[in-house]
Amino acid sequence: MSNPSKPRQLLDSPLISPQVNSRLRPRSLTGARLRKHADYQRAYAAGRKRQSASMSWFLALQIAEPVLTLPGRQGSRVGLTAGKVVGKAHERNRIKRRMREALRRHVDLLPPDCDLIFHPRRGVLTLEFAKLEAEIVRILVQAKTEAARMKSNPGISAAQAPTS
Repeated sequence: MSNPSKPRQLLDSPLISPQVNSRLRPRSLTGARLRKHADYQRAYAAGRKRQSASMSWFLALQIAEPVLTLPGRQGSRVGLTAGKVVGKAHERNRIKRRMREALRRHVDLLPPDCDLIFHPRRGVLTLEFAKLEAEIVRILVQAKTEAARMKSNPGISAAQAPTS
């Protein structure tokens, strides 16, 4: 029997427990990203703008049947926007890359069957990555509880939901 030479073969090995295996596998946002302009517009219209220290964010429940994504994603999608007021193209791209990496590390915290859009401010460019990651985790936890509240009270739309 040959030794697995590639990391992927090692991860698929039956010798590694499923818990360790899931932590070792690289996670990605593939299939969990908002890509169409219409999806962004619907989330902006259905959601209410919330503020945090260095970004704004929108949360919208998926009204129709949830979007099919990769297993374990539960139909949740995330979008990143950075307007020209944030900076030049290379600065906007850097901000989005940093935010995507923080989201990739905590993709399991995405609220199920929801669309979440992050709109960063210019300060994210100089913010330490650990602080950016902590803020994104805080927003994801807050969004998850708010999504659960909106699902349990279907009469309350996102715009009417109380903020805490």
